[in-house]
Amino acid sequence: MVIGIYKTLITLVFPVLKATYIRKRRRTGKEHPVRFNERLGLYKRPRPEGKLYWMHGASVGEAVSMLPLIDKLLKEDPELSIMVTTGTLTSAEIMAKRLPPRAFHQFIPFDVPAYAKRLLKHFRPDAVLWFESELWPSLLSEIKAAKIPLILVNGRISDKSFAMWKKFKFAAKELLSCFSLCLGQSEQDKNRLIFLGAPKADCFGNIKFAGMPLPVDADKLAALKQAIGERPVFLASSTHHDEEERLALYLPWLKENVPGVLTVVVPRHPHRGQEIAAMYRSRHFAAALRSAEEPITPETDIYVADTIGEMGLWYALAKVSFIGGSLVAHGGQNFMEAARDKNAVIVGPNMQNFAEMMTRARFFDAVYQVSSAEDVIEETITLLRDPALLAERQQKAYAWTVKEAAVLDGIAAALAKELRR
Repeated sequence: MVIGIYKTLITLVFPVLKATYIRKRRRTGKEHPVRFNERLGLYKRPRPEGKLYWMHGASVGEAVSMLPLIDKLLKEDPELSIMVTTGTLTSAEIMAKRLPPRAFHQFIPFDVPAYAKRLLKHFRPDAVLWFESELWPSLLSEIKAAKIPLILVNGRISDKSFAMWKKFKFAAKELLSCFSLCLGQSEQDKNRLIFLGAPKADCFGNIKFAGMPLPVDADKLAALKQAIGERPVFLASSTHHDEEERLALYLPWLKENVPGVLTVVVPRHPHRGQEIAAMYRSRHFAAALRSAEEPITPETDIYVADTIGEMGLWYALAKVSFIGGSLVAHGGQNFMEAARDKNAVIVGPNMQNFAEMMTRARFFDAVYQVSSAEDVIEETITLLRDPALLAERQQKAYAWTVKEAAVLDGIAAALAKELRR
């Protein structure tokens, strides 16, 4: 009922949206200049032979979290191919670099019934795995109508979303009825999915805990190591607006106490690179910008790595990483990748988006949480001046990631059982 009304309305309204909002998105570079027709359900790529699974995630985080499962499913079934859809340019770029053979990326169509039908008619997927929390009524209902198995993987219902859906429980139930199985990323998510009307739900843990090591270009890594030499490296990863300035207040203290230290700053949004480099230069730091191909010299204080798909390089170079989005009211960023690369991990006070991950990591003493930028630098100084303590913290972080990786087997087994039905 609710989905039917939504589908009618979106069909009527979308031509206006296409002529205004979406036209603006294209003009401002937020849609792919060549592949835009994919957003209309018009695909040039032919369907591969054999079995095809379709996996969808909204953006970078969800898409990257799929990679271990994609790798496992493809290894277990040589006849299988996997299509990954996302809606952002950054995620498309990263998937192009990281997807294995027999897996490929396409853009998700806008949530219009006709576009959804075009995708299903063209690719005819044998099963659909939907990741996390972006639930599009037209797409989901068309998949259900086509009688294609549809499973929610790593489902997440945030506090804000749960409060909203409780007011419209009838709509949530209709939407969740499209799924034959919902796998929550935590017990709380599973219970919320059941409460809201999921026909069947379970939990084997958060698939983001089972991530694969980030790719590293060996030639680039060798070149960076040669440029950096024996200098210690402090990494500020996935930083958000204002965090770079907060850290800048205390970086002179870091330079004073850790001779030769190089600070690498990787902004969450790479387009801010020039702005960040200019800010550091205005504060009399010698800053180099990677996108401008500015070299790291012995005089470089700060290297702003404003590129996409190179995070593996920075974790490979650093031993201490601060994870951004946690000093400001953003809720944090995923710190699993840093720990998996044997970095000692420091986060700020705002990690509410990763509450479960924080609880589990703290149990194994795998993350160190502080309350301010000053504390971040103080802890970094402590670690870089105490090799034994640093090695202990690195090992604890890595050991935690090894324990958490077991979640993948439980999820894969549940999917196999459901898809055999």
